[in-house]
Amino acid sequence: MKVLIINGSPHSNGCTFRALNEVENILNKEKIETEIIHIGNKDIRGCISCDSCSKTGKCIFNDIVNEIAVKFEKADGLIIGSPTFYAGCNSTLLSLLDRLFYSTNFDKTMKVGAAVISSRRAGSTSAFDEINKYFTISSMPIVSSTYWNEVHGFTKEDVERDLEGLQTMRNLGYNMAFLIKAINNEKLKNGMPKKELKYFTHFSSIEE
Repeated sequence: MKVLIINGSPHSNGCTFRALNEVENILNKEKIETEIIHIGNKDIRGCISCDSCSKTGKCIFNDIVNEIAVKFEKADGLIIGSPTFYAGCNSTLLSLLDRLFYSTNFDKTMKVGAAVISSRRAGSTSAFDEINKYFTISSMPIVSSTYWNEVHGFTKEDVERDLEGLQTMRNLGYNMAFLIKAINNEKLKNGMPKKELKYFTHFSSIEE
């Protein structure tokens, strides 16, 4: 069992990483393999809606998005971490997520997802919501904790003093490990849940 962790902060070893590392330590303790990928300082362009991926199964821009896609397909869980910029996520991360989720045609059902947010003071809950929408559109259960999945601080050292935030990260790790194990056990016993994919409402065939 493996969890892929994406660090969307421009800083590889800052507040967001400190939070992600706290979750990672618990996952490893619970015998869940992890891999952290730092993308926040990469040059990642947004989706251009060319729809090439519907034919090839991968994004037309052959960069780190396609590299992560291969790892994502094999993973049981995905954690996405971001700092808070103007009450939202890092735009580089959002470009990656738009392309990653749209260009991959493998089934993401029951891969568990978690958002982790860092902020100096506020705006974190809207950034948190921004990431969770990628999971809910993909049949991915969202992992919760004992508070919103966030830490506070202007520096990594500040985060060390956010004892409740770090506790929230540890509880997130325990909950994610439990959920991954439970889902894997159920899949072994009874397979995946049923899914309907009959309707795609767009109204183009409805007469005015």
